[in-house]
Amino acid sequence: MAVDVSSTLSDLVTQDPRRTRVLEKFEIDYCCHGQRSLREAVSEKALDLDLVAAALDIADPAPTSGRGPAENAELAHDIVDTHHAYMWQEMPRLQALVDKVHTVHGGRHPELADVRAAFTQMVAALDPHMTTEERVIFPAISRLEKQGASGAPGALAEPIAQLRAEHDAVGELLKEIRTLTVGYDVPDDACTSYRAMLVGLQEMELDLHEHIHKENNILFPRTVELERLVATQ
Repeated sequence: MAVDVSSTLSDLVTQDPRRTRVLEKFEIDYCCHGQRSLREAVSEKALDLDLVAAALDIADPAPTSGRGPAENAELAHDIVDTHHAYMWQEMPRLQALVDKVHTVHGGRHPELADVRAAFTQMVAALDPHMTTEERVIFPAISRLEKQGASGAPGALAEPIAQLRAEHDAVGELLKEIRTLTVGYDVPDDACTSYRAMLVGLQEMELDLHEHIHKENNILFPRTVELERLVATQ
């Protein structure tokens, strides 16, 4: 079945998560700006719409769990177990590697100072961000789903808007790191640590894109809508 180019990027990815890799290949942001239609996103990148649509038209069978966990609390739990756990483990390891590569290679590669600064800023933003989600927002989402109440009307909408804004800031830092490393291109004089740093940065970017997509385009809209429905009852 041909891809509907008027569909939003978030819907296309939610329907078939395999499409994330296609959009990554074309460097199309489906997580922080997933509410754009495919047509709009392709136009902004000056790409061939037919080419991108054809690449997204992945042959069946599509994954049976394309929409992920059915319940909000279950999805939040999956995000913590899958993406937060990865980030808590990987951020300090990769920070040490970025620092080391900058120290050793910074003289020949001055851009590494900016890579280090951007990565350090991203980690500093994500630490309290994920802590807030785990200790405050996700438990509140679970209570809303189970008990039908979240406190004052719209109590979750405002902090969710703030989390979305923080996602945007992280997304910009990811783009900066990708640009500074020329798409994680390996320099001729790169040592093993340099190569490992680039691999780690790219893997973290891919994971964060999926992570933010699940929150921005699935969990948070579901939660805001549920909170609105509960308030009208």
